Amino acid sequence: MGVIADSESTTSLLPPSPNPKIPKDTFHIAYIIYFTLGTGYLLPWNAFITAVDYFSYLYPDVMVDRIFAIVYMIIGFISLLFIVAFANKTSSFVRINVGMFLFVVALVTVPLMDVFYVKGSIGVYSGFYVTVGLVGLCGIADALVQGGVIGAAGELPDRYMQATVAGTAASGVLVSLLRILTKAVYPQDAEGLRRSANLYFIFSIAVMILCIVFYNVAHRLPVIKYYNDLKIQAVNEEKEAKGDLTPELWRSTLDIVGTVKWYGFGILSIYVVTLCIFPGYITEDVHSQLLKDWYPIMLITGYNVFDLVGKSLTPILFLDNAKVAIGACFARLLFLPLFYGCLHGPKFFRTEFPVTILTCLLGLTNGYMTSLLMILGPKTVQLQKAEIAGTVLVLFLVMGLAIGSVVSWFWVI
Repeated sequence: MGVIADSESTTSLLPPSPNPKIPKDTFHIAYIIYFTLGTGYLLPWNAFITAVDYFSYLYPDVMVDRIFAIVYMIIGFISLLFIVAFANKTSSFVRINVGMFLFVVALVTVPLMDVFYVKGSIGVYSGFYVTVGLVGLCGIADALVQGGVIGAAGELPDRYMQATVAGTAASGVLVSLLRILTKAVYPQDAEGLRRSANLYFIFSIAVMILCIVFYNVAHRLPVIKYYNDLKIQAVNEEKEAKGDLTPELWRSTLDIVGTVKWYGFGILSIYVVTLCIFPGYITEDVHSQLLKDWYPIMLITGYNVFDLVGKSLTPILFLDNAKVAIGACFARLLFLPLFYGCLHGPKFFRTEFPVTILTCLLGLTNGYMTSLLMILGPKTVQLQKAEIAGTVLVLFLVMGLAIGSVVSWFWVI
């Protein structure tokens, strides 16, 4: 075990710089920006899945959350395949800005469609098909933004990757708290559910606009410019040593995949297990006579809070043994028989206490192991290849999400 230093330190894979004085992240502005970006690119997904009560009310004949999950994850995965294949030919700056614009388009369309077309009416399934299309659009946007942001964070010191992944957990916590607030304030009738859902999307739109502003400021910060200059220097040195790199781009990408593949398989394992259980199992398969419809809300909030705790632990407790970390990811498969026991096991095992404890542990291990492997993976390659390495890890992550969302259907068999 070790501790991540809070200073702006470089890794052994960074080339030496003629200027040994590394700019400070004054007032932790760069850290806050990456934390906000991590929060922002998951908010649209969280808005859709948190508003599932309203969508289920509008479209009672479909399993809304499971359909949303499959569409979002699979389209995001296919989009990431294209991004990894052509990463060397596109600018992450452009990809991220385009992705955030697509997020805003999708988020704005949902409440507008509700106000002018669906109008709270049950069974307007043309509205459902459009909503599923918007979920797919968010999947494309997520691939563009998440792949770019994680890739950019992979070129920076460890604390910025930790900030990004912690931001993703904060996104879930924010929406969960918003859901608790709306459930407590608004009546749980059609109009109350409608107001709650629209509030989630309006909140997400505001955060996404903030992310657009923040991201377009970030590259001007001295500390970010410093590491961008290091990357440019490394790329230029490689070109001088090897000449035109264009013919070797595909081979280079495949080499990067080979280098980080075990980190990727660990991340894939994390999210297959997590998505197999969360949120479908939590929202549809377990029930409480005591907490009634508050039960899934409290479980989702518990998961999100402990996911944030896990993603915030790596600066304090850093496991630097990659083999142990990857092995621990596969050990999470034990959650599957344990949660199965919560459905079909002894009576005590089917009560609120063990389900809540297991859900919180699922979130804690998801957060900690994700943060750990996302930090370790990009540091195994040269600086100029760290962006692609980070994007490849996101590809494994989304592959795990897609597989997990499909496997989650086995709980209903």
